[in-house]
Amino acid sequence: ISRIVSRLRKRWPRTRIVVRGDSGFCRDDLMTWCEAHGVYYVLGLARNARLVRKLERAMRKARQLAKDAPDGRARVFRRFRYRTLQSWSRTRTVIGKAEWIPGRENPRIKVTSLTIPDVEAARKLYEETYCARGDMENRLEEQQLFLFADRTSSHHFRANQIRLYLSGFAYVLMSAIRRIGLRGTELARAQCDTIRRKLFEIGGQIQVTVRRLWLRMARSCSYQGLLRLAWARLQLE
Repeated sequence: ISRIVSRLRKRWPRTRIVVRGDSGFCRDDLMTWCEAHGVYYVLGLARNARLVRKLERAMRKARQLAKDAPDGRARVFRRFRYRTLQSWSRTRTVIGKAEWIPGRENPRIKVTSLTIPDVEAARKLYEETYCARGDMENRLEEQQLFLFADRTSSHHFRANQIRLYLSGFAYVLMSAIRRIGLRGTELARAQCDTIRRKLFEIGGQIQVTVRRLWLRMARSCSYQGLLRLAWARLQLE
């Protein structure tokens, strides 16, 4: 984290940095480092008996609200201060989500260094800030499955590292095509494999002359208009 933060701050010195992770990252040394270096965090916190007791009243309220909900679900959020008995060096702000889904409880707990003035802010931080990490996992999976980031079967570390570099470069380029060239089109939110199949893996003829490079496609190509639009937008960048 310290290496990543130092590199980011060299490029964007005034940008607020928030570390977001699951309970595997919820360690006192990491949180203490973030607090000392002006880095914010939102981390998952594993449940224990003390935390569950703090959510009992909110859970009863969620269960009552769920009875009147069309889908039988309800969420109630609570914000409180908490410190472990031994492992934490200080008291920290904790957000508890007391959720009732049909037939059972579904509590979740997060710890954060961000300012949470009220319960509504706690809800927003959980639903919009923390839960968005699930989409980041989708992006990692997209690179792994569709841009061959799982090809690390070599016996040599450097060979596997080069493969990951190439996969990373490919994802950055694909992301730029999606963000810039395909903005506002039907493929603006398409995954990498969809873009590759519809824009790259198509029949065509390339002719190189002294002055120009010609790309000729079949008249029946369904996405030639989209390809021309993306090409024109990328040239403007």
